Amino acid sequence: MNAGAFVNKQEIILAHQKHIFPSVFHYFKEPLMMTKAKDQYVWDADGNQYLDFFGGIVTISVGHCNDDVNKKVKEQIDTLEHVSTAYVTEPQVKLAMKVAPKTPGNGALSKFYFTNSGTEANETAFLTARLYTGSTEIVALRHSYHGRSAAAMAATGVGTWRLGGAPTAGFTHAINGYCYRCPLNLKYPSCNVQCARDMVDHIRTATSGKIAAFIAEPIQGVGGLITPPKEFFEIVHGIVKKFGGLFISDEVQTGWGRTGKYWGIDNYGVEPDMITSAKGLGNGMPIGITMARPEVADAYKGLTISTFGGNPVTTTAALAVLDYIDEHKLMINAAEMGAYLRGKLDELANKYDLIGEVRGMGLLLAMELVEDRESKVPATAAANAMLEAARENRILIGKGGISGNVLRISPPMNIGKSDIDAFADRLEASFKKVTADRMAVK
Repeated sequence: MNAGAFVNKQEIILAHQKHIFPSVFHYFKEPLMMTKAKDQYVWDADGNQYLDFFGGIVTISVGHCNDDVNKKVKEQIDTLEHVSTAYVTEPQVKLAMKVAPKTPGNGALSKFYFTNSGTEANETAFLTARLYTGSTEIVALRHSYHGRSAAAMAATGVGTWRLGGAPTAGFTHAINGYCYRCPLNLKYPSCNVQCARDMVDHIRTATSGKIAAFIAEPIQGVGGLITPPKEFFEIVHGIVKKFGGLFISDEVQTGWGRTGKYWGIDNYGVEPDMITSAKGLGNGMPIGITMARPEVADAYKGLTISTFGGNPVTTTAALAVLDYIDEHKLMINAAEMGAYLRGKLDELANKYDLIGEVRGMGLLLAMELVEDRESKVPATAAANAMLEAARENRILIGKGGISGNVLRISPPMNIGKSDIDAFADRLEASFKKVTADRMAVK
């Protein structure tokens, strides 16, 4: 078959399965083929319109095909499209100057390395930490996800995402702050946040005792939007510093105001040594960014290049996204609409025992599904059925969790109440269907 000779949707899907590697459809029994998108909506090949409350896996921050952003991108494409990092370009410098004052510690993280993705941003952070400290060992958390390269998979704390048996040499995984399923079988707050305090023993027993860094997502995305207690990272930060390590905040999903604060780690009162991010910064354009304190960044010596990192088109898009977030006060909107959406999800939790917990911050929310609330057995099949039902009701959501039983919800940050109302109604219709089907089987 020649390229461009497709007759229908099925031919494209079959060609995808034959030629695209890997050919895996994660969410649905039948592949869902998208053809266009605008603002909070996407359309499939059959013309069906969906309300997008997953945002391309927490990537669409200011709406699909945002007019303001795309106008500036088109202008840049016609001006300067690419010259590589061997040259200085104005868009890259402007973006750095825009972000620097917004970093924790009144702009303490003022040096940047631009790449194409969150994976590359984390790879850069790992190498920088090792160069700065002279140590090689890095501590991550259980249930974490840090990317798809060999090193990023080694840092990831979910075995199913370490493809091909990715070696974990140089990385260890400490207890995370998963209160709903506390690995220590304790209850917050009487537990005194022992999950965080265990970091001392972890470093002493699972490492040489001198670490290069600790890396964590403020809210663990792929892990199921696990949201640690408010004291967790402050305690861990203090311990990591005592053992000579740097604190890296992986803000690939939590950055740019989505949690109601500019950085997810801001919710915990901690100032990291480095921040990595991507996704929502580009609103769909491929970009990654590693931010560091100057003395840390200056340890990165030797020849290095990122052919497309800091590309003038992608940095123009990112700058336009951040301007849009600021001008339209979307961080405030994320906090306010997040609270409104959270209320809707809590209402559903009061109606359906299938929902074990609602959690998250701002417009980064999740519902963990369980067979029953006493045993907390993960309801993996029900989560899969919910995605199918949501598709039928023309809403898009995601899933995550080590057992695949967590529904992930992350609409664009400029979403409004009417969209949330429509989403909540369709989500409830989906719960009604799945609940009825489960009862029929019983």
